[in-house]
Amino acid sequence: MTSLIINADDFGLTAGVNRAIVELHRAGVVTSATLMARAPATEDAVRIACATPSLGVGCHVVLVDGKPVLLPLHDIPHLAESVHNQFRRSLAGFLGWLYIDPRHRFSSAWAASREIEAEAAAQIRTLQDAGLHLTHIDTHKHTHMFPAVLRPLLRAARAAGIRAVRNPFEPAWSLRASPRAPWLRRAQINLLRLLEPAFRRIVADEGFTTTSGSIGILATGMLEAATISSLLQSLPAGTWELVAHPGYNDPDLARAHTRLLASRETDRDALSTVLQFPSIDLISFADLQTHSEDGSA
Repeated sequence: MTSLIINADDFGLTAGVNRAIVELHRAGVVTSATLMARAPATEDAVRIACATPSLGVGCHVVLVDGKPVLLPLHDIPHLAESVHNQFRRSLAGFLGWLYIDPRHRFSSAWAASREIEAEAAAQIRTLQDAGLHLTHIDTHKHTHMFPAVLRPLLRAARAAGIRAVRNPFEPAWSLRASPRAPWLRRAQINLLRLLEPAFRRIVADEGFTTTSGSIGILATGMLEAATISSLLQSLPAGTWELVAHPGYNDPDLARAHTRLLASRETDRDALSTVLQFPSIDLISFADLQTHSEDGSA
C-alpha cells in the first residue's frame, strides 16, 4: 500500500501562506500543516486550524531564523541571541554554535540539550494551550536531522503527548526523480543522508512513529507540476511525506525575509497534480500510527 501525507510547512508565517494552505486542504490536496508558534500570522493560523478540524496540524519547531517563545531569555541564554531576542539567522550559524563554538563548549552539550528541550516544549505548549490537538512535530530548516537536536525535541514532544515526527531524509529514488535540482543542493542532501541511520535508531528507541521518508525537499523552491508528477510516478509502497511550502507572494511574505517568495505560488499551483494519482492514499499524520501498526509505514 502507498500512502502520502502532503504537509504544508510555515503555517502562520503570513496570512497569504495560511490562505493557500486552507484553500488547498479544502480542495482535497493538503492533508497536514505544521504551525509556527511565534510568527506574524500565528493567531490567524490557529483560528483557521480550530475551524478546520479535518486538517492535521503539527508544531513546526523553530530554533533558527525566527523568534523564541521563551522571553526573556533566562531559560535559553545560549540558544538565542540576546541583542535582538532572536535565534541565529542561518542553519550554519546554529550548527556552528551547537558543535564548534568554543563559547558553547564550556556550557556543555547537556546545557544545549536543556535549552533546546525547553524552547521546543514552550512552542508546543503555546499551540496546545490555544486549543490545538497536535498530530506531530517537525522543525524549521529540518534541524532535527541532527542527533543533538532530535533527542531533546523528542523529549519535549513526548511530555506533551505527541508521538509522531517527520522523517526529514529524502530517499535516493526521490533524488533521481528531481532532475532539475542544483548539483550543490543535491550534494548537500546526499551528505546529510548519512545521518539517517542515527535518526531511525533514536526515533525507534524513543518509541516514536515516523514515515518511510520525505520527498520534495531537494525540489524546495522549484516544486513544479512536472516534478511532483515525476515523484509520484516513482512512489513505492510505504508511507511518505511530500513537504511543500505553498503561499501567496504578497507584501507580507516579502517582509518575512524568506528565500521562498515566488516559489510559494509555484508550490500552490502545482500541488493539485496529486489529484491525478487517485491510487495513492492521502492521509495525515493523525493516521500515521494506524498505518504503522498495519505495516504500511
